[in-house]
Amino acid sequence: MRASLRRIWGMLFRHVSLYRRSWPRLLELAYWPTLQMVIWGLTARFFAARLGVAAAGASGALLTAASVLLGGVLLWEFALRSQMGVAISFLEEIWSRNLGHVFVSPLRPAELVTALFTISVLRTLAGVLPAVLLAWMLYAFNLFAMGPVLILFMVNLMAMGWWVSLAVVSLILRHGAGAEALAWSVLFGLAPFSCVFYPVSTLPAALRPLALALPSAHVFEGMRAVLNHGVIAWGHLGWAIGLNALWMAAAALLFARQFRAARVRGALLTIGE
Repeated sequence: MRASLRRIWGMLFRHVSLYRRSWPRLLELAYWPTLQMVIWGLTARFFAARLGVAAAGASGALLTAASVLLGGVLLWEFALRSQMGVAISFLEEIWSRNLGHVFVSPLRPAELVTALFTISVLRTLAGVLPAVLLAWMLYAFNLFAMGPVLILFMVNLMAMGWWVSLAVVSLILRHGAGAEALAWSVLFGLAPFSCVFYPVSTLPAALRPLALALPSAHVFEGMRAVLNHGVIAWGHLGWAIGLNALWMAAAALLFARQFRAARVRGALLTIGE
């Protein structure tokens, strides 16, 4: 166990070292979450001002709508940043031609995945928390006002980012550099079905089962229940946890299969070339 922890720490230390003395890397972590929060916060303020003129006395509903919008933006960043944290950290090994060297060592695939997940948590917190703080300073929106249930929302969205990233890494192992663009695009493709800004009932009936198969849709349904009605939708949280466990198991099996195949054909040494 101690040897395994040392190997995980070695991988973690390698990636943390990339950020310790590189302010551009640190800036990049918070850049997109902050930019998204500012843009959508200004959009929410604009609509609140325009609708407030047309519907005097509806200020409470307008504030709730703005909170749902900002809450959706900030929570969705937890999924995006966790997914990119794993995928980009893996790509760093490919770009530096280090993947073959890593697996010449005693490092096991499960230890690599554990290290990548840990790096993802650090990257996500470093990227999203400044945006959460600025949302409070600029728009008086306190994400933590949702209470302890917020932790369950964040953990479920980060877990979704992890299994999506494992699927992306599996495709990179199978198809090489041609699949690298998926590290930035896959989760954006799932955003319409995650119902970040609108309820699942807004989708066409044929697409609702697809949305309900994603943990994120249940998380955002739960978020709206808290912000709109002050209640915790435990049913949606239960579905989110169960679906994350199911998809994580499937993604782990896919990764294990593609990793074995890549090692057999020698792709760990040539991938990215």
